[in-house]
Amino acid sequence: MKPDYDVIIIGAGVSGATAAILLAQAGWSVALFEKSVFPRRKVCGECIAATNLELLDALGVGAACAELAGPPLHRVGLYAGDVELSADLPALDDPGYSHGRALGREHLDTLLLRRAAAVGVTVFQPWAVRQVARRGGMHVCRAVPAATGQLVTLQAPVMIAAYSSWEAGPRIADGRRQPRQPPRASELLAFKANFIDADLSPGLLPVLAFPGGYGGMVIAGRGKLTLACCIRRDRLRKCRAAAPGVPAGAAVQAWLEETCGGVRQALQGARRDGAWLGAGPMRPGLHAAWHEQSGFAVGNAAGEAHPILGEGISMAIQSAWLLCERLVQHRERLFTQVDHSPVGRDYALHWRQHFAARVRWSAVFAHLAMRPSVAGGLLPVLRRWPNLLTAGALLGGKVRRVGVPVARSALGVPTGDGRH
Repeated sequence: MKPDYDVIIIGAGVSGATAAILLAQAGWSVALFEKSVFPRRKVCGECIAATNLELLDALGVGAACAELAGPPLHRVGLYAGDVELSADLPALDDPGYSHGRALGREHLDTLLLRRAAAVGVTVFQPWAVRQVARRGGMHVCRAVPAATGQLVTLQAPVMIAAYSSWEAGPRIADGRRQPRQPPRASELLAFKANFIDADLSPGLLPVLAFPGGYGGMVIAGRGKLTLACCIRRDRLRKCRAAAPGVPAGAAVQAWLEETCGGVRQALQGARRDGAWLGAGPMRPGLHAAWHEQSGFAVGNAAGEAHPILGEGISMAIQSAWLLCERLVQHRERLFTQVDHSPVGRDYALHWRQHFAARVRWSAVFAHLAMRPSVAGGLLPVLRRWPNLLTAGALLGGKVRRVGVPVARSALGVPTGDGRH
């Protein structure tokens, strides 16, 4: 069978667009599918750690991101009840990329997708991928455009899954979707809203700990505050019962303001910009970085950390770099041999080496934050040694680099321009 493309990527968010740019720059023919229309807001904490800034430069979007992003993030905080603590965020040992920034996904995703198209990626948007299958040495993708609904079939030797873990994804070889777990009281639903004229110090990244959930706030571009949180399904039911007839996001906001003094202070006098967004349920944990039928996975499709650490964008960008380095190195094998399992196992091993600790530490911090009795016991310790917050950020991977300089050299992309 003759391929239509070298690689098919499903999902044009941060991870999918990053992979598309890197492979196109390495000379691959790339098909990139995305079901949503950009620009679009998305549930996300929107923090871009300093370790990603040089990667964004190498992708060709660094300067544009810097122009739209919020101020450098120098401080990490904790808001729990009426307690407000802060400490230094660890700085990357690189004067050009020392501190992270925050940027709305409506900007970041759009910039990356435009860059992908500019370097030769064929973008199918808005298209929905209905089914994927493996036949011999080819991945077969069946997709439909929103405009016509007419089924189109494409094939490529390599396929990359880059969609959210809470999405069902396309049907795989036997015609069934990947099994979904039934709703559970303990599972987490995610919410996000933006606010104008909020009272939060620029450069501060406070973690929110409240009964039944956790979250974060940050000043992104144009002084706009992003408030994002995860809340247990059973707690959300109680929030909605306490505010009948109120939309879910507004009920969550009321709970945050009731239980977290820092949120109450930040939103006093603020105006919400746009509607509350919701997503989920979240599926934090280690997923399959490679599967014989669906191919390779990046971003949340490969594994998802609890958003309490703000490492979602980092893992999306960096896992794409990690994968693309291996794909380029093993291009001949991938294009000429049916068995891709050696490359898949190698990628999965390195994915775990780089990201498994972030996933596990995020679970520890998330479960501490959601339990007031436990979190309350830790507050006296944190009051005395607030720099433990800095240590927590280090454990969460804030200064761990993936993709520089080895992957950059292997992929033949330019050096960073240092304009952050």
